[in-house]
Amino acid sequence: MQQHGTEQHRTEQHRTEQSVTVIGLGPMGQAMAGAFLDQGYEVTVWNRTASRADDLVARGALLAPDVEKALAANELVVLSLTDYDAVYATLGPADAALAGRVLVNLSSDTPEKARAAARWAEERGAVQLTGGVTVPPSGIGGAESSTFYSGPRDVYDRHRAALEVITGRTDHRGEDPGLAALMYQIGMVMFWTSMLSYWQAVALADANGLSAADILPHAVETANSLPGFFSFYAERIDAGRHVGDVDRLAMGTASVEHVLHTNADAGVDTTLPAAVVELFRRGMAAGHAADSFSSLVELLKKAEV
Repeated sequence: MQQHGTEQHRTEQHRTEQSVTVIGLGPMGQAMAGAFLDQGYEVTVWNRTASRADDLVARGALLAPDVEKALAANELVVLSLTDYDAVYATLGPADAALAGRVLVNLSSDTPEKARAAARWAEERGAVQLTGGVTVPPSGIGGAESSTFYSGPRDVYDRHRAALEVITGRTDHRGEDPGLAALMYQIGMVMFWTSMLSYWQAVALADANGLSAADILPHAVETANSLPGFFSFYAERIDAGRHVGDVDRLAMGTASVEHVLHTNADAGVDTTLPAAVVELFRRGMAAGHAADSFSSLVELLKKAEV
């Protein structure tokens, strides 16, 4: 394993404007550290399993022997950890070294946990910029890739050039540290549910002798039609206008029941289509049969009790 003694570390005097620490070297963290190296940054890294840094060290990164020294190396510290519990577990034992640091927290978690972590950092003299990266590791460093940020605008502006190394596009959503996490989770709501619907379609196809490749063109065409529906309904939803002039919940309910029965007849799992049917039936019971199926938004705004 590469040496990582104090002789390899930068001191306060050796910092440059293009220097950064990356803590957490899963696939995303490795991609971020690599992107910084590609752009000529001096990069200090730390990971619980030190061997994950070997390739980065071979490219010129400096491996910190512990979290405290990783924090001491640079003002700008990028966190790429599993969740905020992992952030506390990693930084907590070295919290005396947090003062004066800017923590670009790209770990995934809830908006409320992002707000709590920002307060935790502030209590220790650090500043958190919450980030929500919208691309997988393969998209890191891409000019068209994007990340949501929230937190102090002046801190974001000061470090924007470094943030644009991670993804070429950055979107500051406001001072509230929870907003970037919220935007990220909105994307995840759509991504995971959409992908599950595709797995359901693949399972149904397989039960009928078709492969994923056989249905791919139809699946792509269906997915590509969705942006038009998003745009059409957005204005109506914001206006609270769910008139049944172009569609009706009763008609939609019949359709999703057909989907459920088709899956049941094929002998595949019906958990997902049954959940969809249940939501449509709740809308019917609430008196929305003649309204647009967009009226289901109103049901979703409140948890069922």
